[in-house]
Amino acid sequence: MVRKPIALSLLILLCCGISVAANRWNIENRQTIKWKNDGTSHSDHIEMAGKRVACVLRYGINPDGSFKINKSMVWPMLRTLPDNTHASLMRRFDWNPIDLININGRSIENEKVTDITLDGMLTANSTFDLGYKGKGAIKRVYFPSADLPSLIESYTIYNTGKSTLTVEIPQTKTVTKTDAKKGRDGSYDLVASIVNSGSFNIAPGDSLSFQASITGLKKGETDKNIDIKAEMAKRRSMLDNLAENLILTTPDDVINTMFAFSKIRASESIYQTEGGPLHGPGGESYYAAIWTNDQAEYVNPFFPYTGYEYGNESALNSYLHFARFMNDEWKPIPSSIIAEGRDTWNGAGDRGDAAMLAYGASRYALAKGDREEALKLWPLIEWTLEYCKRNLNEGGVVASDSDELEGRFPSGDANLCTSSLYYDALLSAAYLAKDLGIKSKAAKSYVKEAKELRKNMDKYFAANVEGFDTYAYYKGNDILRSWICIPLTVGINERAKGTIDALFSPRLWTENGLLTQAGSETFWDRSTLYALRGVYAAGETERATEYLKRYSQTRLLGDHVPYAIEAWPEGGQRHLSAESGLYARIITEGLFGIRPTGLRSFSLTPRLPKGWDFINLKNIRAFGSNFDIDITRQGDNKAKINITEGGRTVAMKTIDLGQTIDVKLKGI
Repeated sequence: MVRKPIALSLLILLCCGISVAANRWNIENRQTIKWKNDGTSHSDHIEMAGKRVACVLRYGINPDGSFKINKSMVWPMLRTLPDNTHASLMRRFDWNPIDLININGRSIENEKVTDITLDGMLTANSTFDLGYKGKGAIKRVYFPSADLPSLIESYTIYNTGKSTLTVEIPQTKTVTKTDAKKGRDGSYDLVASIVNSGSFNIAPGDSLSFQASITGLKKGETDKNIDIKAEMAKRRSMLDNLAENLILTTPDDVINTMFAFSKIRASESIYQTEGGPLHGPGGESYYAAIWTNDQAEYVNPFFPYTGYEYGNESALNSYLHFARFMNDEWKPIPSSIIAEGRDTWNGAGDRGDAAMLAYGASRYALAKGDREEALKLWPLIEWTLEYCKRNLNEGGVVASDSDELEGRFPSGDANLCTSSLYYDALLSAAYLAKDLGIKSKAAKSYVKEAKELRKNMDKYFAANVEGFDTYAYYKGNDILRSWICIPLTVGINERAKGTIDALFSPRLWTENGLLTQAGSETFWDRSTLYALRGVYAAGETERATEYLKRYSQTRLLGDHVPYAIEAWPEGGQRHLSAESGLYARIITEGLFGIRPTGLRSFSLTPRLPKGWDFINLKNIRAFGSNFDIDITRQGDNKAKINITEGGRTVAMKTIDLGQTIDVKLKGI
């Protein structure tokens, strides 16, 4: 059942002339992929996180078939000095408890991995053969604790032979004390320990389990006995919660599964800091801190749809942190709040941060559907919109020192991205003000200002770049840039055709998505993810779907899986968290075309690719509600929309494909 849609997807892509990388992984179910050992060695890395710990597991299969793993641990609240953006305590451990045990008087020999599974945890299965001394199998499971500063490791040894296995597990607890002069809170204890040590006999057909953990502690904290089963249940509960809400079903299992995985990575990277829950990008660099792009713009507007309350809590917390820096002098709000909320970073100047905040906060408030929260956020939304207005240049677009790439590539004195975000924020704020009953002079002018800005943007940025009728990313830019996609995501489609042709031209598109700038080798997934959402929004459904299939297959089933990545060559394709939120928004805002228009309302412009008879989203938790959207094909050019809320039909209508309908919910 799973294999057929995957094969069909590959056939479609090949017929379209799009190169497709071979799969290394296979889909087991909606939230599980498996790599079966085919005799080739390979290595990869994946990031996971809990409220007090993150880990990057570098794992794989050695040339001799044995399993390898290195554990890169990050403790965001064990702060080092200087207490800056990168001051989370980090250590790499090559400590592997399986190497310490003896079976029938021998260390494990002739180990061969059979398969590795990812499902929000990492599980590796292998066999071993000790000759006449016996044979067996090993199951390793790795995952971060939900709320302890610990990586949890669970091991099960199976006796698959005909004679008893005697297993000796050493009593192990090592404590490393870090240099007190390098820690904000002095020395930290790093504890590696094995639970369930001793000598055991395993009869043929039986098994034995033991556990281990790596924990980071502050002075005064004690190394408690960890209940591994309880920890696994907590991790599984979080994963199940995400799986049971905002469920995507399409005829393409790769997209369905990539969407399910994107919810995990987007949601797990939230840390319970001194300053409250802070969503962090990760990547062994960015923790216990928030940014106006990654958090405020990229991932926060997605959280209301998931029903993950800790995500919503972190989103509101992040906006309120940024609101602390509103000022009467109209100085820019810092790009990042770091060190658990105690400090800031603003090293790239004004990146268009106010536009990012206005865009994200207004979309989040609408989608969350909570009047009290929206009122708390309104002062920030109003201030950031006024800041952008005060920074309009002579061409009537928003000036800024740089953009979210912070000078890595040129962005001029005013860039396309900042003005596009400001445009969308003006519209969202107008919707929000209406629902909140705000009748200020500023709120009344937002729609008019958005219309004027749209005209100015076309005059200022429109250009023929490398033969394409599209946009110059900044005045004088004559090289194609990936961020020309941004107007499409906010409904500005005057130059959609030329822009889409440019995005999918060999000058920008590669097997890893969009190059940041034509002629370079650098790619950042965030622009690819925005582009795919924008191409759907512009109505180019078939092209968007073709490239979404290819991208999803590469990221989910290729050599580096299972999440969207940050960039290459910078960062080594690390799994930064907010990028997974951007992938999910391709579905909610692109494929389904959900655009918030009120605390209980949204417009819907579904895109149904040819060959697909349906697309469904179940248990959508946005707009203060829990509702389902079912779209089914009706002939070649029509679709039937059925929206239900609490078992009650909210809307049932047959529309032309590409048509927009307005939806009003009651809420729960």
